Amino acid sequence: MRVLVTGGAGFLGKALAQRLLQRGDEIIIFDTSLSGLDNLHSAFGHRLEVVAGSITDMAALALAFKAHRPDAVVHCAAVVGMLASPMTAMRVNVEGSVNVLDAMRLFETRRCIHISSEETYGNFQAATIDEEHPQRPVTAYGVSKLAVEHLSRTYNVLHGLEVIHLRTSWVYGAGLLRHRVPKNLIDAALSGQPLHIPHGGDSAIDHTHIDDFVSGVALALDHADHPYDAYHIASGTSLTLHEMVDAIKGIVPGADISVGPGPYRYLGELEICRKGALDISRANRVFGYVPRLSFAAGAREYVDRSISGRCVPESRHAATA
Repeated sequence: MRVLVTGGAGFLGKALAQRLLQRGDEIIIFDTSLSGLDNLHSAFGHRLEVVAGSITDMAALALAFKAHRPDAVVHCAAVVGMLASPMTAMRVNVEGSVNVLDAMRLFETRRCIHISSEETYGNFQAATIDEEHPQRPVTAYGVSKLAVEHLSRTYNVLHGLEVIHLRTSWVYGAGLLRHRVPKNLIDAALSGQPLHIPHGGDSAIDHTHIDDFVSGVALALDHADHPYDAYHIASGTSLTLHEMVDAIKGIVPGADISVGPGPYRYLGELEICRKGALDISRANRVFGYVPRLSFAAGAREYVDRSISGRCVPESRHAATA
């Protein structure tokens, strides 16, 4: 199929675009910056189109849809992070997503996979939660993602668009640029530098390896008849940061890394919501999603790729628009 990937030059979008290209799809990457795509161009140039533009620019989006007529959209573009500016998050994540939905309506693209987040839930009320858990976000990012979910349902009712929301959690792996766990811990371990995070050891979080994320998105994209419009794509388990440090030390002996007790503070400033594991049984039952990598296996894959030199640092953050 022909798939337009918003934010396709970012961490999530690029990995997904590569997987879809490898299986034979035609891909249109739409992003504000198109750096770091040389390897995709050289390998798949005949099936890859790249368009520079922001999802906040409706004219640029409309031109991309008119020129390429995608069969489906995977909407990865967003301003991310707990400390995202509320104004910027609303403009890019909400207004930009409405532009994507309007472009779909105008050019008759019926299916969209929207990458949503566990941040839409706010504080977890149990150690493991399913998709029916109350959504009470406490960050601008979480509010914006929940707004997109609701607005998409309006477009389904009024215009027949099918928007499937995949709520994922703390995706990690080779190519991640955001300076947070587990990247900062693994990078410190590999460089031989000490890293002692003073807080966070008791926070339990579901960490999703990038390969499992990509597999889940592809399965949801291909599934013909969705009985739900929201699914969890995650590992289905959670581990504390204390357990994460122990796992990394087991992979990189002698690593001088540690984490103190208490809840994790994002960038050392904002205490994260109470988290846990995302129940993935709905995605498994409907379209056969099964994560392949435990955290220990995913961290080892990250380390092996870094040591082998296959993980080349990119020059930008995850896609923002």
